[in-house]
Amino acid sequence: MDNIKQYVQENKERFINELIELLKIPSVSADTAYSQDVIDTAEAVKSSLENAGCNFVEICETDGYPIVFGEHIIDKNLPTVLVYGHYDVQPPDPMELWTSPPFEPVIKTTEIHPEGAIFARGACDDKGQMYMHVKAFEYMIKNNCLPCNVKFMIEGEEEVGSKSLSSFVENNQEKLSNDVILISDTGMISNQQPSITTGLRGLSYVEVEVTGPNRDLHSGLYGGAVANPINILSKMIASLHDENNHITIPGFYDKVEELSSAERAEMAKAPFSLENYKKALDINDVYGETGYVTNERNSIRPTLDVNGIWGGYTGEGAKTVIASKAYAKISMRLVPNQDWHEITELFTKHFESIAPKAVKVKVTPHHGGQGYVTPIDSIGYQAANKAYTETFGVQAIPVRSGGSIPIVALFEKELKSKTILMGFGLDSDAIHSPNEHFGVFNYLKGIETIPLFYKYFVELSK
Repeated sequence: MDNIKQYVQENKERFINELIELLKIPSVSADTAYSQDVIDTAEAVKSSLENAGCNFVEICETDGYPIVFGEHIIDKNLPTVLVYGHYDVQPPDPMELWTSPPFEPVIKTTEIHPEGAIFARGACDDKGQMYMHVKAFEYMIKNNCLPCNVKFMIEGEEEVGSKSLSSFVENNQEKLSNDVILISDTGMISNQQPSITTGLRGLSYVEVEVTGPNRDLHSGLYGGAVANPINILSKMIASLHDENNHITIPGFYDKVEELSSAERAEMAKAPFSLENYKKALDINDVYGETGYVTNERNSIRPTLDVNGIWGGYTGEGAKTVIASKAYAKISMRLVPNQDWHEITELFTKHFESIAPKAVKVKVTPHHGGQGYVTPIDSIGYQAANKAYTETFGVQAIPVRSGGSIPIVALFEKELKSKTILMGFGLDSDAIHSPNEHFGVFNYLKGIETIPLFYKYFVELSK
């Protein structure tokens, strides 16, 4: 693998152009208007794996969007790496906040990305990071240096809760058998300091509906005499946190893992500037649970956030109305040991209990997943650290992420193997937001680093 840097540089433009073509397809899994585009993207991923050198590729139909499976088996006695990624993307809304169309990728330079970054929906999450693995595999095949077997499982429903993946994994354990699972759907501290995500938060996502009168009412004739669902919902949501930003749902913290002072001190070694953090977000101050610093609040502590709230009249001008209904979407990020099914139940019971008799409440669970922690003494972690150290010149730092990848816990349960999260994105890449982007440096560095993981994983497995 001595020529990996040379190979990346020689094929740089092609690598970028291929990713740009993939990003042009609006594979939004949450919106049925894009259904054909999602299916077209699966076909594009299949072609890319075939062109890279897989000796078997298929599109596996599910009850939802298809899963692309590919493999290259060179010797069944050698270790097998299973690469997971997803080809679906978040909706691009709000469109007016994009500085360039979300599905017309462009390269722009930024302060953080002087070599340029690709701006498009899915650039970092996860098409760009998934495609790094395809190109890293291509390099190993073309240079005859693939040291072990490799399998790919690329799905199209990650952004809507991986609805079909659970049954696919359960029903295909032999097909998916592996020694380690490799995922790039996370980030790293900076382009100078790589990191490996060792912990993920779980997730419980619900939608709530508050109903008052049987129709919208005139706010003059009925105001003050009939419960306003929007007012009631706002009060109910506000009551879910106390004055210390502690979540008030009974039993919510019962199974929360409390890290030791030593563990918290180790986490604090990761470079972090609170001033730069505030500046990047254009906020005057941070906000969160009392007793914890920012990097603890967004990683080792559970949260409850309203993701959307609506009801009544929101059009131009005035309409004096008391709406019949009000709605909100709420996500709870969970830490290891919190079971998302149990938390959803606790939320539902509590939310129904705090509603006044003047309204009816309905809670609809959407999706969720368990948290995950991977040990830093595993062969997979050590191989990833050695790979990062070789390409970046410094050792990676283990970090816990605030994000959720629910299928990671599922993989360990069903496939009995550890997952290594080798992310190359940055917090500033605006995933799930307008102007999502992925640095050209990060994309190419990923292609350069991933083959070294294979090399060191095989060496350490002997």
